[in-house]
Amino acid sequence: MSDLRSEFLRTLSARGFIHQCTDVEGLDKLASEGVVTAYIGYDCTADSLHIGHLVSIMMLRLLQRTGHKPVVLMGGGTTKIGDPTGRDDSRKMLTDEQIAANMASIKRVFGQFLTFGDGPTDAVMVNNADWLEKLEYITFLRDMGVHFTINRMLTFDSVKLRLEREQPMTFLEFNYMILQAYDFLELFRRAGCRLQMGGSDQWGNIVNGVELGRRVEQASLFGLTTPLIMTSSGVKMGKSQGGAVWLNADRLSSYDYWQFWRNTEDGDVGRFLKLFTELSLEEIAELEKLEGAGINEAKKRLAFEATKLAHGEAAALEAAETARRTFEQGAMAEGLPTIEVTSGDLAAGIPVVDLLVRAELAASKGEARRLIKGNGARLNDEPIGDEARAVTAADLNVDGVLKLSAGKKRHVLVKVG
Repeated sequence: MSDLRSEFLRTLSARGFIHQCTDVEGLDKLASEGVVTAYIGYDCTADSLHIGHLVSIMMLRLLQRTGHKPVVLMGGGTTKIGDPTGRDDSRKMLTDEQIAANMASIKRVFGQFLTFGDGPTDAVMVNNADWLEKLEYITFLRDMGVHFTINRMLTFDSVKLRLEREQPMTFLEFNYMILQAYDFLELFRRAGCRLQMGGSDQWGNIVNGVELGRRVEQASLFGLTTPLIMTSSGVKMGKSQGGAVWLNADRLSSYDYWQFWRNTEDGDVGRFLKLFTELSLEEIAELEKLEGAGINEAKKRLAFEATKLAHGEAAALEAAETARRTFEQGAMAEGLPTIEVTSGDLAAGIPVVDLLVRAELAASKGEARRLIKGNGARLNDEPIGDEARAVTAADLNVDGVLKLSAGKKRHVLVKVG
């Protein structure tokens, strides 16, 4: 893609964002001639987005920074259906109140990455419930259903894989791809939206929208997807030992977020710097040259830059300082994640396996026991050793806290509340 004219596609290509595009030449021409309005949709299945959504969020940010208009589509309507893509079972059905609460919480993330307003390249946020909930079923089937064939819908991975595994797919879920295609058509009508972006698993849904716009409105629409992000060890990015890596600070502390990036595998540092920071490619190339112990400096830079984007510079600086004090000086840094226990619990003695689970340093008691047996669990920087051990007030330091650790890089302070 060396002959791209638009800054938008040149930047995406150089930093590794592009996987598939319905018409690269046509989109490049459009983006080089004026402002392109583009959208990505996010269903409200939880109260925070996670690292798995970050590639698409960064793509919206790059879209805006190269002179185009981002549309964040909140799936207030489609969340009630549930995207079957990549799943063997149906999603849990949420109430209207749960969806509204999740949406309100998710919205906070985008303010960190995008500039919202009324200007020609300012981001806007819309809710597909505004049009999906007003559809009349018979009218919608007549006007839109004629443009979709069951034959073709059965070839999409979201359907085919479920059927191949003999897992049931409800008619409700089968409709999801039609509603997503209709979103694109509606956004073209309402906002002049010409481009839908998303992860590679959304390719079939995106193509449906491009084709629906052509059939119904004779519109020239485009689709663009990002690659599935795998780590060097072959694991899908987005999970840590403690579960999902959430973007909301109230779900995952700035320190833990910083630490997630600090723990990046050596082979992923350069690629992640391109995708998840705004450092220049020249500076990234210099960081990629670091070897041995020097690679840790590149990881720290990745952690700082990624945390600054998601949580702000002050939080990133505090997280970096907390890590420095914890690992370079061995201090009981106040910036570490904390949990509280009662004095009554300590008087009775808290089983250390229970405390490891409460601190989210282990997902289960079984995992906590394995961590202890492998000498990976520490109390006040000393190996716990005995999985039957109970934590009591005698373990508190002079400040009335204790430090619980899993491995060398995951720590939680326990305080008496």
